[in-house]
Amino acid sequence: MALNNTYEARLVQQETALGAGAQILLLALLGSVIGMGTAGWATGLVFALGTWALLSGACHRSGIRTFGPANRVTLGRATLVGGVTALVADSFESAPPVTLLVGLTAIALILDGVDGKVARRTGTSTPLGARFDMEVDAFLILVLSVYVSTQLGPWVLLMGAMRYVFVAAAYVWPWLNAALPHSMARKTVAATQGVCLLLAGSQLLPYAANLAIAGTSLAALIWSFGRDVLWLFRTRPGARVAVAEAPVVTAVAQETAVLAAR
Repeated sequence: MALNNTYEARLVQQETALGAGAQILLLALLGSVIGMGTAGWATGLVFALGTWALLSGACHRSGIRTFGPANRVTLGRATLVGGVTALVADSFESAPPVTLLVGLTAIALILDGVDGKVARRTGTSTPLGARFDMEVDAFLILVLSVYVSTQLGPWVLLMGAMRYVFVAAAYVWPWLNAALPHSMARKTVAATQGVCLLLAGSQLLPYAANLAIAGTSLAALIWSFGRDVLWLFRTRPGARVAVAEAPVVTAVAQETAVLAAR
């Protein structure tokens, strides 16, 4: 049994390594097509090695026995996100290949709806897979917000940074880590962020239209996060006790005021 577990663990680690290899191959292909500069190469390599290290560590800690078809789809999507990241970094040195960037991003966004379906149909849904999918989504939004911010202004960065600010805040206020109820509105807002940023950065529409799209998307995201934070705050541990005690405190205060008036 121990030998089987060791063999399966090695297979999982090999798949994560293959993902890093695919990322490097994609970088080489992009480099040969557009002549990618130092910034693009360096950022792409850091992304590839960072993804491999984090994913390998997560797989080891979770003890999964097989990587699974859904995780393979997500890993392929992460490879595309790494390519988009390299192109965005390279755009600070030279004019970005907008068509190529839009193409890679569009495929990554389309695949976002595939890995979940594959996981459900094959019965291979895992907490690791859900977290992996979420992190890839969040990083793509961050990268796209960086790209679009160069056209519309730094305020667009809020779209990519909001999720990471939320995670950081959860270290200070642990009640933010509580599970949220199912919400189709939350899923819709999250799913449209990438599409709106892609549309705004594609340069297909006038500046005013891109500004309106990005602004509306950011407003929806602020509303979604705000609603969730408010719900978590109201249902945090001890919140019901505080609510129950509030009328008593008010009654005592009122009685004290009446006695003082006498």
